[in-house]
Amino acid sequence: MRYIGVPLARREDHDLLTGQARRVADLDIPGTLELAFARAPVPHALIRGVDVAGARKEEGVAGAWSAADLPYLAGRDLPGAEGAPPWPLLATGRVRYPGEALAVVAAATRAHAEDGAESVRVDLEPLPLALDPLTAAAPGAPRLFDDHGNVAAEQTFGAPADDVFASAPVVVEAAYRQQLLLPTSLEPRAVLVDPGHDGGLTVWVSHQAQHRLRDALATALGLGRERIRVIVPATGGAFGAKSQLAPEYVVAALLAVHLRRPVRWCEDRAEAMLAGPRGRGQTQRVRLAADADGTFLAYELLVDAGVGAYPHSGAYVPMMTGAMSTGAYRTSRVHTRIRSVLTTTAPTTAYRGAGRPEAAYALERTVDRLARRLGMDPAELRRRNFIRPDQYPYATPTGRTYDSGDYATALDKALDAVGYDEIRAEQARRRAEGGPPIGVGIATYVERSGGPPDSDEFGSVEACSDGTFVARVGSTPTGQGHLTAFAQVVASVLDVDVDLVRVIEGDTGEVPYGFATFGSRSMQVGGAALWRAAESLVAAARRRCAELLGVGEEEVSYAGGRLVVGGPGLQPCDDTEPGLRDTAWDGPEPGPQD
Repeated sequence: MRYIGVPLARREDHDLLTGQARRVADLDIPGTLELAFARAPVPHALIRGVDVAGARKEEGVAGAWSAADLPYLAGRDLPGAEGAPPWPLLATGRVRYPGEALAVVAAATRAHAEDGAESVRVDLEPLPLALDPLTAAAPGAPRLFDDHGNVAAEQTFGAPADDVFASAPVVVEAAYRQQLLLPTSLEPRAVLVDPGHDGGLTVWVSHQAQHRLRDALATALGLGRERIRVIVPATGGAFGAKSQLAPEYVVAALLAVHLRRPVRWCEDRAEAMLAGPRGRGQTQRVRLAADADGTFLAYELLVDAGVGAYPHSGAYVPMMTGAMSTGAYRTSRVHTRIRSVLTTTAPTTAYRGAGRPEAAYALERTVDRLARRLGMDPAELRRRNFIRPDQYPYATPTGRTYDSGDYATALDKALDAVGYDEIRAEQARRRAEGGPPIGVGIATYVERSGGPPDSDEFGSVEACSDGTFVARVGSTPTGQGHLTAFAQVVASVLDVDVDLVRVIEGDTGEVPYGFATFGSRSMQVGGAALWRAAESLVAAARRRCAELLGVGEEEVSYAGGRLVVGGPGLQPCDDTEPGLRDTAWDGPEPGPQD
């Protein structure tokens, strides 16, 4: 049975549509305290005082704390990007972005916790702002940290090409602004922490990298990772913005340990819009040099990326803009300089392409500008400069290697599909004779998908005694349909009905290792791991059947979920002995703690 490419009803949809799917907010654990955070109303200020006394008097409030009230918060900041300041769990000494958490309130209900948070009184002394990354990076700009400049990280790709720009027949220049965006999942961030009697923690969280989060929590809490189990229930979207550790998660875990009670924080929409992670946020300055025929000679991209007040995972995202700045074109000289700059805004994170759309935006707009300067059709200008199929593998001047591509053919197929020549003719007619204008846009994009080079993923397939199969994978579903697609992969390899395959993921207690879900890698890497694991299971079954019956392995065939010795229709190899059930996996060996 081959299920690859066969449309099936998604397994996930019944529970989602009937309300049976359980999200973090739906979980019912007796004694759970709900958290709400009192947040800064200004972007930048000295903290003169945080008074939680009023909050503690509110109905239903079990406790309220500022950083000064929780001495065990000290030293547990989230680490920043390399060489950059850390991110405090609750603001200490200074507020650096609007919505930064100043205090936390625990109560029997979220409504009571919010009442308590509104009763927290703060004394803040406003400081100058640093909102734009270009000005924030300039000498004399207001500093967010007294002992650290606002440039959190800087990286250069390629080498300056000023000599080419000075002599090129045609040079176009431009400046663009990639505005800050707000990742807006249907379900905002959420976490529930239950302290076990043995000193361990069970953490339910809306996330896309459960093993990474487990390890980060273990580091932040000073616990062995074997004492933390992270479970990702039904998750309403992520888009990259749920791939890292957040201060609120650590605060919830610390309070759960301190209070010996389950603790939950569910971000509401207003809170997400005020203080949630951002995406994008780049100021870009570009130059593109070409000869009179439109052949690219050099490209320069200077990026100042505002990464917010604390350079967490978002500080690395702009570096991908630099790495992918050459796009689909063969340009011999490329110079990209990337600066991640601290600003008095919420920290940024990975979001929908994580730096690559920003690179394409700058380059493609500039290619169009060059086409207008030369009076050339923008499609023809692109064809003239695309990397040719015979040039792969292609090493870019920014240090990346492209494995394959036929960009000209792909573009021609797209143009044919939309009737490009006819649209251009109609556009010209309307310009000459009048009528509603027609706009035509063209853009190319090279996707670096699958994650870091040589990155792996865990995948295992187990044959159960009742004739069903269990597939475990380290990827994490956040709405993509993993349970259906992964079952299709395994069923296709095993040649069994897809309903016989059960998929388990998103649980560090069930899956020993997982890389993460991002960068279009779930099916590429996670699906491939399951494919190979299923193949390994068939091979192991054939081998064990041969050993059991004392025949050569080549005499054992497999089809339709059954092992047959001696050819079709002959002796079936029915495994009825205890302990003969087998599991095969593809990925790193589980560590001792697993």
